[in-house]
Amino acid sequence: MHPDDRRGFTQFVAARSDSLIRLAYVLTGDQHSAEDLLQTALIKTAGRWRGIRGDPEAYVRRVMYREQVSVWRSARWGRERVVEKPPERATGDATAEVDERLALEHALRQLPPRKRVVLVLRYFEDLPESEVARIMGCSVGTVRSQAHQAVKRLRALVGDRVNQEA
Repeated sequence: MHPDDRRGFTQFVAARSDSLIRLAYVLTGDQHSAEDLLQTALIKTAGRWRGIRGDPEAYVRRVMYREQVSVWRSARWGRERVVEKPPERATGDATAEVDERLALEHALRQLPPRKRVVLVLRYFEDLPESEVARIMGCSVGTVRSQAHQAVKRLRALVGDRVNQEA
């Protein structure tokens, strides 16, 4: 890699890795798998850094999504079990927030992978529908319908356990 490319790539990783690891965690549901997914995506991105046009973060997100879809499709995915860590003890309102967050995370994991990704990219990453469609390789209409179905399913799964003001 050319020194200028290396510098630009290093600056990009330093600036965007926190956001990208959050996305990777939501996609995988596990911190170690998220780190592996992000590392794989960054390695693939580094090899193509010079040729990336437009937003490199969108490129990395697309690589992460496609890599994770491959994992979901593999036979290995069906045999793995992710074990949740128990939440730290909290008091007062913090307990309710932890309970809401755990209920939402549990419900997200029950969604089909494509619906989960649509929700994460659309509402957690706050990307426009057109960008989500580009990352996922589908139409904007598909993004809209997947998001609608996913929100409907989430509401059915979490019911009144989560504050639905957002």
